[in-house]
Amino acid sequence: MVTMGSRQGFGAFIPPMQEAFDWDFSTISIAATVGMLLNGLFQPFVGRLLDRFGSRIVILSGLVILGTSTLLLFMTPNIVYLILMFGVVSSMGMSAGSINTAGALLTRWFRRRRATALGICTSGASFGGLIIVPLLAYLISQFGWQVGWLFAGGIVLAIGFPVAFLFLRNDPADMGLNPDGDTQPLQNASGTGPRGRGPLEVDKLTDSFHSMPFWQLTGAYVVCGATTAVMSVHFIPHAKDLGMSLEGAALAFGVMNGFNVLGVYAASALADKFPKKNVLGFLYAGRGLAYLVLLTVPLFAPAHWGIWAFAIVVGFSWIATAPLTTTLAADVYGVKFIGTISGMMFLGHQIGAAASIQFAGIMRDVTGSYNLPFAVVGSLLLVASIIAFTVKEKQYSSKYQELRPAAAPSGGD
Repeated sequence: MVTMGSRQGFGAFIPPMQEAFDWDFSTISIAATVGMLLNGLFQPFVGRLLDRFGSRIVILSGLVILGTSTLLLFMTPNIVYLILMFGVVSSMGMSAGSINTAGALLTRWFRRRRATALGICTSGASFGGLIIVPLLAYLISQFGWQVGWLFAGGIVLAIGFPVAFLFLRNDPADMGLNPDGDTQPLQNASGTGPRGRGPLEVDKLTDSFHSMPFWQLTGAYVVCGATTAVMSVHFIPHAKDLGMSLEGAALAFGVMNGFNVLGVYAASALADKFPKKNVLGFLYAGRGLAYLVLLTVPLFAPAHWGIWAFAIVVGFSWIATAPLTTTLAADVYGVKFIGTISGMMFLGHQIGAAASIQFAGIMRDVTGSYNLPFAVVGSLLLVASIIAFTVKEKQYSSKYQELRPAAAPSGGD
């Protein structure tokens, strides 16, 4: 909640910092673009550290870096400082303290209900958008953007770090537990193995890069990044272009995240009962419909209606794709290298994010509108939906290797 909430609040800082420093949209977008790209580039290395040293120390270190660097943005004197502090240092911390690393941790704690567990975790990001972004907008409008940065960094250090320090553990075995809280470790249906094992589960990291599901999930994830990040940065400026106030635009962004809490819970619960790739495909299609609503509603109704309609429709699919992607990757490739594998996939996500953010900023300066970049990235969601539906989950996922808890030892001779 606090890491993603403070990070997603960047859009609320754009209008006041533009006014203070006389920056155009493409210039201030550079900070977010660099941030997204480096966040992705750092992720595989962070994932490797996670696989080797455990999630706890990696996440705690990331929270310290993220919180401190975000807090120090209150003294921003120029665009170079903003790019270095937000785009480089803060992104390094975010790579270690993101929902991606948290998801990799949770794959070790849950198996049968893995999608639901990751969905609950990811909903924290939605709560951050619902609560923290509107609060940031209020603080900025009342006290200035400097106070906003102090708050955004302070909550990471004051709330995120203590919670992680007190509660995070690397593996259920560290506490004498089994995944899902089962009293016995999982076995396959024949009882001959410790758990079901998919045909693509890897004992060597590079083997995962030679199979189709990795590239299918990564390809769809590129589109996911392009279609969520562009809104995290440019949604509030777009709403202001249409006549909404800063607080009103932030409230719409918060409503969008509020609906995503419901969406991510529902999608994750469905993914534990039905093929994950089908749920993933429908989520991408639903997000594409939301972009269509955003661009077409203003053609026959007041422009701000499109903002609110988009917020409601897209909310159900907003970041619900993230936990399903990580979960499906863990089901197919196992958890031995899940930190690195999910990190590589997330790199693709962030490449798409960086490209869409900068493209939108440039097009806003050139055309005076966000309609073209939103139409381009929105159309890519049809491709992502098709890719997701074509993943051969039943053939490769360990979920379909008939897992069941092992029988407890009998009390006989």
